[in-house]
Amino acid sequence: MATDSSGDGVPTDGSRRGERRPVATPSGWLRPRARLVLTSVGVGAAVGVLLTAALALGYDPAFAARKAFGVGLLAFGFGVVGWSGSVLAGPGLENVQRHLDTGSDWSETDSRRAMARVASAGFGVALLAPPVAGLFGL
Repeated sequence: MATDSSGDGVPTDGSRRGERRPVATPSGWLRPRARLVLTSVGVGAAVGVLLTAALALGYDPAFAARKAFGVGLLAFGFGVVGWSGSVLAGPGLENVQRHLDTGSDWSETDSRRAMARVASAGFGVALLAPPVAGLFGL
């Protein structure tokens, strides 16, 4: 890997003369995606704790664990299906929006990001629902 002639030390791929395109490093593309998923799992875990605790106060802890776990898996499944739908239909929907000149801000990337958040939050809910119910005497 070469650095460009400006001396700033940014690695470039050198594919075209005069172009300063940074080389994609694992930390460059992995860090934002991991942060998105992990923060969403954390939010989902907090929601799972609150949901399970609220249900366990009014109902049997086993019922609370089953319901909170089910809600978490429902959100996880919805997020996974929505993410794959965004990948499959996203470019077509973006082209339709351009053709119809809708002026919408919807994009495939934003949709995939939103569905990754929903799936990760659902995973977080499902992850902590059973242990929290165990604290209430499951």
